[in-house]
Amino acid sequence: MNAHSPGSPHQSVVIGAGMAGILAAAVLAKHGSEVTVIERDVLPAGPGPRKCLPQARHVHVLWSGGVAAFEAILPGITNEWVDAGARRISLPTDLVTMTARGWIPRWPEMKFNIACSRDLLDWVVRRRVMMQHPGITVLERHVVEGFSGDARQLTGVQIRGPEAGTRTLHADLVIDTSGRGSRSVQWLGDLGIPEVKMMEVDSGLVYASRLFEAPRDRAGEPVENLPIVNVQSNPSDFVPGRTATIVPIEGGRILGTLSGTYHGQPTGDPEDFVAFAKSIRHPVVGDLMEALTPLDDQVMVTRSTLNRRRLFEKARVPRGFLAVGDSVATFNPLYGQGMTVAAQGLVALDALIGKHGLTDPVLTRLAQKAVGRRAAVAYELASSQDILYPGAVGRNPRPGSGLVSWYANRVMATASTQASAAQAFLDVITMTKMPTAWLRPKTLFMVLRGPQAGAAPTGPPITEEEQRIFKRTASLTR
Repeated sequence: MNAHSPGSPHQSVVIGAGMAGILAAAVLAKHGSEVTVIERDVLPAGPGPRKCLPQARHVHVLWSGGVAAFEAILPGITNEWVDAGARRISLPTDLVTMTARGWIPRWPEMKFNIACSRDLLDWVVRRRVMMQHPGITVLERHVVEGFSGDARQLTGVQIRGPEAGTRTLHADLVIDTSGRGSRSVQWLGDLGIPEVKMMEVDSGLVYASRLFEAPRDRAGEPVENLPIVNVQSNPSDFVPGRTATIVPIEGGRILGTLSGTYHGQPTGDPEDFVAFAKSIRHPVVGDLMEALTPLDDQVMVTRSTLNRRRLFEKARVPRGFLAVGDSVATFNPLYGQGMTVAAQGLVALDALIGKHGLTDPVLTRLAQKAVGRRAAVAYELASSQDILYPGAVGRNPRPGSGLVSWYANRVMATASTQASAAQAFLDVITMTKMPTAWLRPKTLFMVLRGPQAGAAPTGPPITEEEQRIFKRTASLTR
């Protein structure tokens, strides 16, 4: 039977106060649950760094498919991000990108993303949720040490704080959003649940990021209307996958991020940063970086970037347990999927609670399946590319994946010459539509016909004005 007693308030515990955790708390509070969030960190009062979120130092963009999910839970949040300093980047209008199959022309807006620091992105959401749902309790500097209940039903969690020993916190529903370091599989094992199956693909990707001052106009003010500039790797080249990106963010800053797989990884040496960016498939990002002034000598390096998926939806987990976000699946951050997958899973949870109610015994099973479906699509997209890089470790591509990769490359190549193909490409990349959208008859015919000869850009589509802005910055720094 369900742990919830008729007439008593529904109690929920969310493990982790990151993006997925705060969104989960908002969904539960919306439906009348009393929510307690357990967070090991101390949350900053403003858009500041968090000790337990090291990857926040790297480029974070939220695709329009993810923005739609956030808006479904927190209407108007896009405007709040922008008002706080985030950039709304039109795609591909404000994007200079070299895909695995060439440059994408800068056609009028088809999709968009939100570009800012992860600190700002999280803080705006946390501020909104806590203002909208003041009844949510956040226990900072607390950790979960295990689950209460049995193999059929969770009844709570064991928590430990800074000033007391371990105590039990009752819960009718426990949502694990604790991220890559989740210990739920271990805690479920303590209740007698067989080990949850897991898949991994590790390309050895290393990320390195550095902050620069944005270019200044003639009045000395930061230029705000600059594009994202990105050079991606090509898994079909059978060489280490190396990328470079610069993204304008809030505070008159530009965030530069490099990445490289096994045998092609960037280092934390600031002297090597620009040289690495200039040595990849095209030097444009490095050339632009060379015109910028670094804010300091710090280069943040992250090495934990493997693709991992835990198959909770296929395990016989207890009622009252749900895993969401990085606790379920982590992806190579290059693809920008994590926050969107988490938010889309929580939109599904919101709908299921609306249909079944918080106390329905089937709720968490249905929600875990919905979360798993979204994670599976993103995992396949990321891992099927990463396994192709030299030295990658993990599951070999499934039969037929070669044909899928060929078709995806054909989509990218066609997108470099035809606006309608670019629209189809961005629909999937921004996680607005499922990859099956590429198989619709009109798109299928266009992609099989292929790119138009001689129509693709032969170099980065940077405007003369944008080049002048960077050259002017370079002359000022000499």
